Amino acid sequence: MRPLFLRAIVPQARTLARDRGKPKVTGAKDGRTTMQCQAVTRFAEALEPLDRPDPSPQGAQVLVRVTGCGVCHSDVHIRDGYFDLGGGARMALQQPLPLVLGHEIEGVVAALGPQAGGVHIGQRVAVYPWIGCGQCAACRRGEENYCPQPANLGIQRFGGYASVCLVPDPRYLIDCDGVAPGLAAAYMCSGLTAYGALKKVADAKAEDPVLIVGYGGLGMMAHALAKAMIPQAPILAADIAPSKRAAARAAGLSVYDPSDKADAQRLLADTGGVYAALDFVGSQDSFSFANASVRRGGAIIVVGLYGGAFSMPLPTLPLRALRLQGSYVGTLEEAREVIALARSGKVAPIPILPRPLSEAEAALADLKAGRAVGRIVLQPDPG
Repeated sequence: MRPLFLRAIVPQARTLARDRGKPKVTGAKDGRTTMQCQAVTRFAEALEPLDRPDPSPQGAQVLVRVTGCGVCHSDVHIRDGYFDLGGGARMALQQPLPLVLGHEIEGVVAALGPQAGGVHIGQRVAVYPWIGCGQCAACRRGEENYCPQPANLGIQRFGGYASVCLVPDPRYLIDCDGVAPGLAAAYMCSGLTAYGALKKVADAKAEDPVLIVGYGGLGMMAHALAKAMIPQAPILAADIAPSKRAAARAAGLSVYDPSDKADAQRLLADTGGVYAALDFVGSQDSFSFANASVRRGGAIIVVGLYGGAFSMPLPTLPLRALRLQGSYVGTLEEAREVIALARSGKVAPIPILPRPLSEAEAALADLKAGRAVGRIVLQPDPG
């Protein structure tokens, strides 16, 4: 059986059979407006523009005119067509192509299906993309992000690397007036993921340092949210990229270089071991650094999907009383909580790096190479 996070990425047959929300890709021969769209047409190759008509919402569907779509590192994995499982093993993805990426979506309600209620034309919204089957035990608990038969926007359904996005039900739309442009999009994955990880260490006290491993868009978001969620706990940061260490240092954090053995020793000397390490990279090296940094009775929360594998002697888990936990995005209710927290003014904005939609491929390349300090947000090209 595949691990849960992979089952959340790889579509199931029943998901595809019920996916009425993904319009067929065609030319605009029927006279309807043609939308902009950047899509994966072949794995491991550059995104390509597609010509297709704007979809017409049916039933409870809502058409959202996209004003911003964040570029997430998981988009890189999906474009490349695999996840690295370590030891030379790869988990090949099975999405049918073409696929429009993008699950960090904000926009304006453009059209409503006849059964869609609770939102109005022109309303500014963030789009919750982690859509489940609605029938399984996870969905009934309100944990659609854990659904084993997902229909996630930008992963199984067409997403936000486009000028419009078809959302299956208005309940997935969150009013985001008062949140800066671009940030509302980033909160739907980057913010939500950081929020979910921080909730798992919400008991941290003033003597409990929390280490952010990876100070990219996710790490920056975690730092911003931590100030509101665990203000009593000291926050530290670690990153192998000098530019990201500089950004963390400029934000007032104590900073460490995971590639420098002396820095690993310095962290232990400074803290005696951290209470929790939030690994927003998810590589063998980042996990090893997190593991070496955590004190007895502490926690490692693995969030990133960079890839690799690890092994640990099982007796060390009880002997260290170590809590090892994965964290995968968040629930719809948690997404609403994140937006409410942002609207309250208690969360400092992270840097938003706007790029035109036509530069989506270049944006993925910059993210993969670690050149993005902040969150890249794609915006439809003018005209």
